[in-house]
Amino acid sequence: MADDKLNRNTYLSQHLGDFPNTATFQGQAYSKVNDLRYGTNPHQTAAFYKPEGRNCVIGDMKILKTGKSGLSQTNLEDISYSLNIVKFFSSPACACMKHVNPCGAAVATPADSLLDVYLKARDCDPRAAFGSVIAFNCKVDACTAEEIMKTFVECVVAPDYAPEAVAIFTNPEAKLNKHVRILQCGDLSKLPKFTGDDIRGYQTFKVLADGCLVVADPLLTSLRSLADLHPASAESKTLGTVCSSVSATAAQLQDLLTAWYVNISVRSNGVVIVKNGGTLCVGTGEQDRVGAVEQAIDKFRQKYAGQESIDNAVMASDGFFPFPDGVEVAAKAGISAIIAPSGSLKDAEVITRANELGVALYHAPERVFSHH
Repeated sequence: MADDKLNRNTYLSQHLGDFPNTATFQGQAYSKVNDLRYGTNPHQTAAFYKPEGRNCVIGDMKILKTGKSGLSQTNLEDISYSLNIVKFFSSPACACMKHVNPCGAAVATPADSLLDVYLKARDCDPRAAFGSVIAFNCKVDACTAEEIMKTFVECVVAPDYAPEAVAIFTNPEAKLNKHVRILQCGDLSKLPKFTGDDIRGYQTFKVLADGCLVVADPLLTSLRSLADLHPASAESKTLGTVCSSVSATAAQLQDLLTAWYVNISVRSNGVVIVKNGGTLCVGTGEQDRVGAVEQAIDKFRQKYAGQESIDNAVMASDGFFPFPDGVEVAAKAGISAIIAPSGSLKDAEVITRANELGVALYHAPERVFSHH
């Protein structure tokens, strides 16, 4: 093991200097923020760049406390995806991110403190949240900081911290979480969220196996508010025009919006199940839609162990249901409201089945596959 570590460190020290201090792409100049601890894996080198001439939410974040070593590419990606969730909410929100998928996320309901929000996000999947990146969209207070320090966390990122919270995070007597990294990001309102927002400088880049590059617009949504939630409707030659005949409650409508915003940062195929402002479970990375639903429900059954009920929870699906089976599996578990995009040849059949099962079905304005 010692020899392996020595070889890795030697390799990194020899190759980190390979990354230039500046680079230019599509006419935009980028300057290197720093060389990273490593890339996706410890034997991969990496460097972090920001566009010149622009104040960046992540690129200009302040490091209030460093860990045992610097940030890695995996840390930065989890920071980015977690902030991409909490940016949608005006109420206090939290996302726990691991391997660029949320372990859990939550937004405050009227009676919730920030500590309540954090606990809902963390305890959606506390086993997976071990070693996660935690993001907030608001100032972190002392009570929340104390709870965070009770379990191992890689990074905490937020736009602001109470002085008492910083003191807790930086306490030299801390034992369990003494290497946690505390980061202060920029103004989240600067990040694009909705279709029509200014996306200049926010294009995404994907390098293919042969070095080719795909440049794409960022994934945004047209679902701005509850007013954009519309009951599902579709036509077919055999069934005619079919509309969802079941209505969600006011609380479920809010949860549908929450589930949709979280699902934007879930790897496709993805489904997100939410109740009372917090995720109960996340199904991600499955090759078939009903498999993602089954995965999420199985996670709930394994990890909640009777502590919470899935009855009357809501679910978001990032793609349409090609068959009614996904709705059937969800309804059997107790889910009673769903949001998903339209586009299936069997949309009318899916709506008909949802009506029969007493499930409120809403059509989202677009698909939100996150194929990261």
